[in-house]
Amino acid sequence: MSELTPREPSARDAISVAAISSERPAGEDNLWTRRLVLFLRVMALLAVSKGLYHWAQVTGFVGGEDDAFEYQPMAWQTATVYFAVIDLVAAVGLWLATPWGAVVWLTAVVSMAVIELMFPAIYGGSLLAVAIEALLLAAYLTLAWMAARERPP
Repeated sequence: MSELTPREPSARDAISVAAISSERPAGEDNLWTRRLVLFLRVMALLAVSKGLYHWAQVTGFVGGEDDAFEYQPMAWQTATVYFAVIDLVAAVGLWLATPWGAVVWLTAVVSMAVIELMFPAIYGGSLLAVAIEALLLAAYLTLAWMAARERPP
């Protein structure tokens, strides 16, 4: 009977272990990716608050009796329900940092800007809201671009 003798680990073994290891090498620093994920989480919290606010408008938890949902114009009701749903869906996707979450959030941001600019009778046409939405969109695109640059192709 022959005994099995331990052999010295080779470079090939190290590569194999590194390929199946779930940990990243210590030298990789994904600073921009971490910043992007942090930004997405902050936007998720903002989207949750916006979505809950819109649902509070629908259910009557905010506003007076004269501001009740059923007394508002149909365009306002439609936009409010749309944002009540899309903001909460976007919040889930943003918190998970999924690509679909960013797409839904971008859809919500662009929709709000379009409604403010092209249909001012619905929410009042606030240029400040449009500027904030544009600033958030620019911040997202910048962070996504920087995060993509630090990952190898």
